[in-house]
Amino acid sequence: RNRPSHSPRTSWPEASPPPSPRRPWPRSSGSSCCYRWEPATHTRTPGEVQHASKQIAADKQYKGIVDCIVRIPKEQGVLSFWRGNLANVIRYFPTQALNFAFKDKYKQIFLGGVDKHTQFWKYFAGNLASGGAAGATSLCFVYPLDFARTRLAADVGKSGTEREFKGLGDCLVKITKSDGIRGLYQGFSVSVQGIIIYRAAYFGVYDTAKGMLPDPKNTHIVVSWMIAQTVTAVAGVVSYPFDTVRRRMMMQSGRKGADIMYRGTLDCWRKIFKDEGGRAFFKGAWSNVLRGMGGAFVLVLYDELKKVI
Repeated sequence: RNRPSHSPRTSWPEASPPPSPRRPWPRSSGSSCCYRWEPATHTRTPGEVQHASKQIAADKQYKGIVDCIVRIPKEQGVLSFWRGNLANVIRYFPTQALNFAFKDKYKQIFLGGVDKHTQFWKYFAGNLASGGAAGATSLCFVYPLDFARTRLAADVGKSGTEREFKGLGDCLVKITKSDGIRGLYQGFSVSVQGIIIYRAAYFGVYDTAKGMLPDPKNTHIVVSWMIAQTVTAVAGVVSYPFDTVRRRMMMQSGRKGADIMYRGTLDCWRKIFKDEGGRAFFKGAWSNVLRGMGGAFVLVLYDELKKVI
């Protein structure tokens, strides 16, 4: 099952509708993954955005995932691993519903009359296009929550007086007052680029791989898990540089004058590469892959439970 967002990040099997209210188990599984894997997200976010953070001094920057895991509970408390997770949980279900609703519509557009056995490349390209378009469309609706989640995860400090925001509502209100609604969509353009690449690889490759199997509905659980895990990892790594840039751009909302580090998305790409090197685009990528393992498990679980319900 997909997280995005959690990301995150898994897909439903081909032609599978979103779960109905009479099947609550996928929803609870997805919500459970949001909580269980949130620490993995929190260990990558500070390291990913620390160069653009006003709260993390140069001599206090994190050296890697292990350093984050050790220092965060000491400096901010254990519960800080889940800071910003409320926004993640709130956005999770609307994101899934929108993703799959839009994907089905786009598949009707891009795959109408296409035979997957005789027109493989058209079928593959259609799956890529429908997945990418669905991800980009749904992002328009849930982006402010994703924005708030990033800002809260990067808001370091052990007490409320040391932090910039008191919580989800306070974050949204302060940024809106400072920069207007536009401030909640800082980094949106590069997010759209990244989500198109991620969802295209994710939905497209998974749907194509499952669809080309001799009997997709009776695929062995191990095969389903291998496909889901591979697709999740590859899609996450390929799109990760876009995630890094969008989070850096998110950190600029609420800033004025000399505090603004990047003039725009292209300037952000250029400065990160020039000042930190190409590896900086992949800071936290390994943590993201680990987080994706939970989503791959939910996807396979959904496939298996659907067979007996």
